[in-house]
Amino acid sequence: MLVDDEERSRIHLADFLRKLGHQVLDKHSTSEALETLARQNVDLLLTDLRMPGNSGVDLMHQVRHMPNRQALPMVLFTAYGDMESSIEAMRAGAMDYLLKPLNIEELIKVIDKAAELKTNPANKQPDALNEPLPMEATPAPLTMGPDEEIAVCSKSMREIMNVAIKLHQNPSIPVLIEGETGTGKELIARFVHFGNEGSSSPFIAINCAAISASLFESELFGYESGSFSGGLTKGKEGKLDLAQGGSLFLDEISEIPLDLQAKLLRLIQEREFYRVGGLQLIKSNTRIIGASNRNLKEAVLRGEFRQDLYYRLKVGHIYLPPLRLRKDGLLNLVKYLMQTYSKNHNKHFKEISPQAARILMQYDWPGNIRELRNIIEWIVLTEDDNMLRAEHLSAICSPIKSNPASPMDEGAIAIDGIPLDQISNSVILRALKINNGNKAATARNLGISRSALYYRLRNMDYND
Repeated sequence: MLVDDEERSRIHLADFLRKLGHQVLDKHSTSEALETLARQNVDLLLTDLRMPGNSGVDLMHQVRHMPNRQALPMVLFTAYGDMESSIEAMRAGAMDYLLKPLNIEELIKVIDKAAELKTNPANKQPDALNEPLPMEATPAPLTMGPDEEIAVCSKSMREIMNVAIKLHQNPSIPVLIEGETGTGKELIARFVHFGNEGSSSPFIAINCAAISASLFESELFGYESGSFSGGLTKGKEGKLDLAQGGSLFLDEISEIPLDLQAKLLRLIQEREFYRVGGLQLIKSNTRIIGASNRNLKEAVLRGEFRQDLYYRLKVGHIYLPPLRLRKDGLLNLVKYLMQTYSKNHNKHFKEISPQAARILMQYDWPGNIRELRNIIEWIVLTEDDNMLRAEHLSAICSPIKSNPASPMDEGAIAIDGIPLDQISNSVILRALKINNGNKAATARNLGISRSALYYRLRNMDYND
């Protein structure tokens, strides 16, 4: 049975399913569907979520109370990919939740799964809210020095970390890390620098988007006395001086002004530079690691980034795929984060309920790892339980309209109507208070680098 108030899409989908050999009853409303279900058996119910009058969730709740229909497999589909709707669907007993426009391969898999359940009911997955989902053991993290670690939970991340280890072992090679915002580019950059055994050499990070074009050159290269009005009379060393013998991480490297990109290229190729207003050539033994959430190849084609600098940086290249494309390790990553934050905050989260697992797996995570970390930490902070449950996700997530995301775009999520950044800021301030203002301890407890903490505090205008 197919239920959808949009006649054109309903007829089109019904015709397609008939061509696959299925018998289809197409209905335009929940009342019409219930009337037919009262007198006729079906093997699978496909229903739209948002319809005039009763919704698809209302329909599923009513079907569950009909005699001899409690075990009917039901699938919800909608144009709105938000967690709230997904949670509602799972609570109502949906076996799956699909987004419009429907992916035909996914739809066929769902139909095959329903057929498998009919012929072999023993294969039905557990749905009890309090029945934990079986998972692999929590992954052993890779350690970077005393304060940081990376949990490698998926095949794609294992491959990325193998590349990062090789780049760590070859510090003369410049590195370019590309990926959407929130995928963990700085964390990978730090691993390229520190490796899994730690390093005493400096790692200096700059957010290129946070520095004005007029100050960028002096911030990077430093300046000599009298170079410009308002500068220090004795001049000032730049970030390159601080990073000597180590790594300089240029986050959002696409924001470097074009005229300075030529000087950066010379620095990488010749391993030398001049300070602003200086005449003395300074030798550099600093590795440059750049990161971008924009597609730099497209930026080159638009004339916004130098082609020669792009290819020079790309000698060592790492692409971090968005979280929605590496879900094979998602549940183990969630489990690792729950246990880590539980240890930090004296909580006891250990397992994930099947319903919560489905919601986590079906959500697109537009904010990637950063969004996932913030959500899991917020749950651990505010809930007292030993299992992550669907209602925990319902309490913090408001609806988000789902649009196909471009490879380098970041989405947004709100918690009870409050932007996620405000929530994370409040968590940071609370952690600072707990640690009596000790930033190193605060960064360690929050599971972020000290440089990431300092950057967030600057954006918050935090003062000691």
